[in-house]
Amino acid sequence: MRLRFVPLGIVPILSLLVAAIALTMSARSFAAPSDVPAWLQAHIGNSDGQISQIVLERARALYRKKVAQGAVKNPCYFAMDATRPSDLGDGVLGRRYYVICEASQSFRAISSGHGSGRDLKGVVDFSNSKRCAKNFGNAMDSSLTAGGGYITREAKTSFKGYYRTVAKQDAVFQRTFIQFDGEGEAANARQRVIGGHAAQVLHGLCLRKNPKSSHADHDGFVPFGKLVDYAGGRSNGCTSWSPADAQQIITMVKDNPTTLYIYPESRDIAAVANHSQPGAYWNTSCLKEIGTPKFWPRKTLEPIIAQYRKDHPAPPPQPLPICEAS
Repeated sequence: MRLRFVPLGIVPILSLLVAAIALTMSARSFAAPSDVPAWLQAHIGNSDGQISQIVLERARALYRKKVAQGAVKNPCYFAMDATRPSDLGDGVLGRRYYVICEASQSFRAISSGHGSGRDLKGVVDFSNSKRCAKNFGNAMDSSLTAGGGYITREAKTSFKGYYRTVAKQDAVFQRTFIQFDGEGEAANARQRVIGGHAAQVLHGLCLRKNPKSSHADHDGFVPFGKLVDYAGGRSNGCTSWSPADAQQIITMVKDNPTTLYIYPESRDIAAVANHSQPGAYWNTSCLKEIGTPKFWPRKTLEPIIAQYRKDHPAPPPQPLPICEAS
């Protein structure tokens, strides 16, 4: 074997060249993709209201793939960064759900809830705090957020009951639910009834006599409760928006599906939890708060939930009480 010698004077030049290439590659890895238009690049960042680069890259890739397949024609697409805080304190909600319309050069960042998870007392705790999500997963009845790619589907509006307005008037509460279809780890979104809706619910339901209502039962009663806005809270795994934002989003996607990419996926959680990928992205504030994130796969968690349900059967459903006179 012949040995080849490099003149000593060339070694420093080669070293500088290698270093320069390394710096260039490093810079490119953190720079915005070259095909992202300048107006959209201006929204890339890790501050509230901005979209992190990896989230945008994956959201755009999903949208372009579905457009190319003919599955989506909507000029806008969505993304969500569930590693960011939901509550910034002092009544300010974190803006971590993104509505992006490249054709009209429009970018909006709004609030959105994350899955609450559950605490199966004495067995396992995979619950999430109101501010930051630590646990993610795709198990049935887990109330966890599952990252990945989704397409918005049919809209279903349901009557929930009546409530008393500020003006002391009785009003009908109907909530529209947008069903999501997922892929990969999120492929069971329909079975889990995962979708998007306004973060509103009726609490303290009782039955009130109102035979003239088209929603009255055979005895002339309708459900009545207190309307609660939980835009700053958690969901059962669905994507929930403020009532005003929900109305706009539902109008955008009704009969015109689009894509939604939710970050993080299990691979991202593993990279952060195991330190297996230097520079893996997670919101700094939430990571400091939660410690180590965890993904609960359905094959692991569903048997635990099923056994817990068997050991702790739910009480038989009780009829709603009659409302007290007011």
